[in-house]
Amino acid sequence: MSTTAKAKKPEAKSETKSDAGVEAPKTIALKDVEKLPAPNEDVGLSRETLREIESAAIELAGIAGAEITRAVGGLLAVRYKTSAKADEFKDPVSEVDQNVEIMIRKKLSESFPKHDIIGEESKERPAKNDFIWAVDPIDGTANFVNGLPLFAASIGILYKGVPVVGAVWTSVSHALRAGVYHCTAGGKLRFDGADVTPKVNPDVKRRLIGVPVATVSDGLWETRKTGSAALECAMVAAGLLQAARFATPNIWDIAGGLALVFAGGGVAWRRVDKEWVEMTIFEPSKENPDLRYWRGEIIIGERSAAEKMVEMQSSTS
Repeated sequence: MSTTAKAKKPEAKSETKSDAGVEAPKTIALKDVEKLPAPNEDVGLSRETLREIESAAIELAGIAGAEITRAVGGLLAVRYKTSAKADEFKDPVSEVDQNVEIMIRKKLSESFPKHDIIGEESKERPAKNDFIWAVDPIDGTANFVNGLPLFAASIGILYKGVPVVGAVWTSVSHALRAGVYHCTAGGKLRFDGADVTPKVNPDVKRRLIGVPVATVSDGLWETRKTGSAALECAMVAAGLLQAARFATPNIWDIAGGLALVFAGGGVAWRRVDKEWVEMTIFEPSKENPDLRYWRGEIIIGERSAAEKMVEMQSSTS
């Protein structure tokens, strides 16, 4: 297992008094989350190629976000992928999900006609290529159709299975507004073009993590569930969540988000059989060589937190 990063010592708190002699409020000096070398720094692609793909992904994520924003609060046509009983409906799909993916596919066919696409709403595969665009037009659709503003539009680009570009539009962010988190392999994490440096308050002793279902092993943290894996990946990358665990995400749920996590200095672990292994690449299963059918239990986060969560999960499984 990789060496855990040592935290920097927090800066001293400033104590000042006003002219009236009244002690001023103490200012907490936030500290940067220590960033280790990101996985997938060298992917064998030029910076120009990566920037070209990133630019297109940012544009598409932004367009998806604009479509989603326009539709929020409206009367939407909704269908369900699964219904075990007449009154039990799961996996909603809105007309916006479908329209956004159609739009993204059309634009990609013009800009990158030889690239492959794995989308949640369509099984159409335009090409067989080392470049794969994994697209989730709305991750958190159940939130979206119910009007809960916690959702994302995720675009992740894989090269030979490696996440090399991520562009994830989120309805909320560290900046208290919607926008696009984006990055390239070996590059910085950015939000609408501005660098993002994850920071933590040293006075906060129990950090937040995202979990599908809280367990006893999660007792070291405060647990949260947003209903969107892509959103939680972005929150981990930006330092809002220290770690997150996903039970069975699809490739389109996390491909863009993993690129963000790596750019933010985080890591990912995947459970293979009963063992946890560090993950830097999407690999097909033995049963099906098509990455479309990739699924897996994942832990992401700051290295020390992710490794601790892996340890805790291993001890209780």
